[in-house]
This record gives sequence, C-alpha cells and structure tokens, in this order.
Amino acid sequence: MDALEALTTRKSAAMLVDPAPGDQELEQIFTAAVRAPDHGCIRPWRFIVFRGKMRKELGQILGDALKKKDPEASDEAYEKELNKPFRAPLVIAVIAKVSEETKIPPIEQIISAGAAAQNIMIAAHALGFAGIWRTGPPSFDEYVRSRLGAVGKDHIVGFIYLGTAKTVPAMPEVPLSDHVMEWKAVSG
Repeated sequence: MDALEALTTRKSAAMLVDPAPGDQELEQIFTAAVRAPDHGCIRPWRFIVFRGKMRKELGQILGDALKKKDPEASDEAYEKELNKPFRAPLVIAVIAKVSEETKIPPIEQIISAGAAAQNIMIAAHALGFAGIWRTGPPSFDEYVRSRLGAVGKDHIVGFIYLGTAKTVPAMPEVPLSDHVMEWKAVSG
C-alpha cells in the first residue's frame, strides 16, 4: 500500500480481534512513529506496549484509578475499566515526554507525540491491521499518568488499540469544501 492510499483509506475500527502486529510489524510501526515531525530533534515521545497478559496490568491501573477518583463507583463501572485493554489484542500508550529544559514550546512537543501516534495508526493500516485511538478520562488521570511514567508536564496523548478489524468500518465522504478555504487578500 502506498502512502497516499494508507492516508486516504485508514478508518478507526472499534471491534478488534487477533491477529495484532507481531514483533517485526511493531518494529516497522515504531520506525514510522519516530519519523514524526520533531522540532529540535528532542524525541518527545514514549510508547508503552501492552499485549497478552500485560493488558490485565493496564486494566488494573485503569480500575484502580477509577476507585481512587470515585470510591463509590459501581462494580459494573470498575469491571468496565478492568476490561478496556481487552478491546484489542494490543494496546500502545503514547506519552508526550515534555521537556522544560529546551526552547521548544511544550505544545510543539505534545503535537509531535500526536504526530507519532498518527504515524502508528497509518503504519499499522499500511501493514493490514486496524486500530482506534482512544483518550477519555484515563488519559488525564494523575494516577494513570504516574503509573505510566508521565510526570511533570508529560501528557498521555492516548491509547492506541491495534488488531484486525472484526468488521470493516464504513468510509463516509468528507466534503473538503467544509474544511478547506483559499485565503483571499483583505484590503485594509
């Protein structure tokens, strides 16, 4: 699949099953991720891979975070958090490692990590896999952040769920005229 085809045919898939990318595919995916735009070449990203039984540990972190935030949370809500990582055979946490010891503004570092996450999505699609990029409350939870090593100004950019699409998602047309405009000179 060429680059333009990968970019124009990728669609998030919520229902993911095995197979997921293996070690060789993950190396290709992360090679693409670290080619994201990176002002200052500071590499402001970290990727944590959860697969197999390690997804249970991620689920426990998410469940513990819910209980810390809301001790009265229902058993159903707690179970939902525990099971989130099992929505796909592989989950990647993408963390923007924001350095304050550089002239590069924090927003640029966060955007760079977001671009790396997008590269993961596109590379996985080009290799025949599907995925969905999720955020939600766990991405902003202090307990989850600390457990995943996001400290200080670091941000969890999201959790990328990867596998094989159980069903092929529809590709709605997006009218470009709704999003693109040509700048016209304004006389002053």
